Amino acid sequence: MQVPESPPSTSDILEKLFEEDDKEKLFNILNSSEGLLDSKGRYLHWGKLKHLPPPEGFSSEEYWYVTKSARQKILKELPLFDKQGKPFSFCLPDTLQKDLHWLDQNAAGSITMNKPITNPHTRDTYLVSSLIEEAINSSQLEGASTTRNVAKEMLRQGRDPKDHSEQMIFNNYKAMEVIRDFKDDDLTPSFIQYLHEVITKGTLDDPNKAGQYRDSTDDIHVVDATESSVLHTPPEATELSERIKRVCDFANNSLEHQFIHPVIKAITLHFMIGYDHPFVDGNGRTARALFYWAMAKHGYWLIEFVSISRIIKQAPVQYGNAYLYSETDGGDLTYFLIHQMDVIRKGVASLHDYLERKACEIEDAEKLLDNSKASGQLNYRQLSLLKHALKNPNTIYRIQEHQVSHAISYQTARTDLLKMSDQLNLLRKRKYGNSFVFVSPPDLKARLVENKL
Repeated sequence: MQVPESPPSTSDILEKLFEEDDKEKLFNILNSSEGLLDSKGRYLHWGKLKHLPPPEGFSSEEYWYVTKSARQKILKELPLFDKQGKPFSFCLPDTLQKDLHWLDQNAAGSITMNKPITNPHTRDTYLVSSLIEEAINSSQLEGASTTRNVAKEMLRQGRDPKDHSEQMIFNNYKAMEVIRDFKDDDLTPSFIQYLHEVITKGTLDDPNKAGQYRDSTDDIHVVDATESSVLHTPPEATELSERIKRVCDFANNSLEHQFIHPVIKAITLHFMIGYDHPFVDGNGRTARALFYWAMAKHGYWLIEFVSISRIIKQAPVQYGNAYLYSETDGGDLTYFLIHQMDVIRKGVASLHDYLERKACEIEDAEKLLDNSKASGQLNYRQLSLLKHALKNPNTIYRIQEHQVSHAISYQTARTDLLKMSDQLNLLRKRKYGNSFVFVSPPDLKARLVENKL
């Protein structure tokens, strides 16, 4: 990844036009009907726009001038500033407004949908799964190498992390739980520091840096994957206390005469933590966690079930470029806003696909029970386990894992598994130390098909 070329100065372009003294051309440019988007509806950075054929009679620089002029007309400044003290700003093109409206309809309030996530008996099962998914993917974005299956096993069994990667994932999972506890409170610098402490516990070279802002002795830069090119140098450490306070004020304030859409605020919060880079490490994970906090605080409850890091991980270069485009184009956050809205839309679409697939799998498992004594005897949690057992013969299931997976009490989890083993003979109960484990029989599916259970 490389830092994109900064756009040419619009004042320099205009000065050159005056020097050419071509009144007709100057009139056409100053009165151009070109908008802030290209012909395909894209909000392009100079690094891409300069390679496209400009409108007839325009140079690439002149095309940039009219595009930038159209954007300036609707640009809205934020009470947040870059390293030079210039305010960040953003546009709301129609495409972005359309996405925000769609999100208001599909991720907040009383959504009517016949889905397990709106069913109080199954909701927690999916919430736990999504928290685990985001914890794993957010950590993998920052270099954690543990596989998803091993990470899920660790979290569901409640065992201690074995290495640095598992510790990162464990911490992220705890951080997502913390966010749910604090979603009704205002954002404070101390909460951001506490969240960072949770996220980085046991993973920093200097444990004392957990929850502490970097200081002047910390030489922190954002570099590319090869660590050969500096992509971003954050503001001076001496400015951090004031900058983070300003970020918190922005997140909390809701002035009657100045409305900023809550999702714009949440994404901007994500951007600012990445830009300010207040900590020696863990800034990306903290930024994404605070995005979830902001979305939850403003009632976008469906986002709790969406892993944005999983989508970002599929195209990390685009994520990095969204930051760099905004920084190199005079602090125009529109690039980052559009990128993140695209991530959110893909995440919600992926969630719906996942729910449909799981519903079909549960239905298939129920059909196999049609002519057995277990027909109609299993709750949703037990059907989920049965579905997994059918796919994974000889898998060992533990009470604590079942408890964590569905956010239920130990006794409820124990009752679920004992019924499947002792009453319905769907699992084999085995003594393991001082407790029991439950094993999926290798011939389970065949026996169900043959109606022998």
